[in-house]
Amino acid sequence: MPDSSSTTTPTPEDVVPAPRALRLGVAGPVGTGKSSLIATVCRVLATELRLGVITNDIYTDEDARFLRSAGVLDPERIRAVETGACPHTAIRDDITTNLLAAEDLERDFAPLDVVLIESGGDNLTATFSPALVDAQIFVLDVAGGGDVARKGGPGIGRADLLVVNKTDLAPYVDVDVAQMVSDAEAARDGRAVLALSRSDAASVAALRAWVLTILASHRAGTHVAQDPGPMAPHFHADEEHPEGGFLHSHAEAAADTGHEHDHSHAHVGAGMNANE
Repeated sequence: MPDSSSTTTPTPEDVVPAPRALRLGVAGPVGTGKSSLIATVCRVLATELRLGVITNDIYTDEDARFLRSAGVLDPERIRAVETGACPHTAIRDDITTNLLAAEDLERDFAPLDVVLIESGGDNLTATFSPALVDAQIFVLDVAGGGDVARKGGPGIGRADLLVVNKTDLAPYVDVDVAQMVSDAEAARDGRAVLALSRSDAASVAALRAWVLTILASHRAGTHVAQDPGPMAPHFHADEEHPEGGFLHSHAEAAADTGHEHDHSHAHVGAGMNANE
């Protein structure tokens, strides 16, 4: 859990407005609680900050509808992007749709303080391009298994914050939260880890403090967006290929924009799991 005992949590009044909103990405596997985490952030900060949300789903606006129905923000401040492709494509390979959605949201409700961008549920390799977000949270949950933090990956290892979510469920799935957090800390070389339950006031307060600290750094111009690194090669199911799919890799090359991507596709058999 982030240690704020030695520092004073900034308040929105402590810092001057930045040229644009902080863009905060939230990624992680399916079902880890990304939408509920965003709802929690909105509940604890909506009276202090001007917020907007962009959700990503392949074919639906389900996450956006969940957040609107939760009443955490004005529904017009919650926009949905339907990626039509693997979730990481729209947050890393071709970020155009999400960039346009963020710019439109900021223009329509100027000024905004924070835009939260939720990735569609993906595997452990998913990361945001730093050209899209200024900081990113990677979300795991105890129901996914106590050993998942040890499996590593760029999101687990190098996102700005790793959240071990739904800790209230740990007794029901036989997970040792302290051990899972310890494993996560070991995988992250000292980067922040937060054990979170939306029903635990102390952990929610720690999440609020972390967001405000990142916002203060963004406004002060001292926060530098980090690239967690290229995604590992991974399998895509693809009905167009009779073999069953293709192996997809993301090899970054430096360019004027800072983030261009080469792609290679090696056809593989239909027997491989789509998340391998």
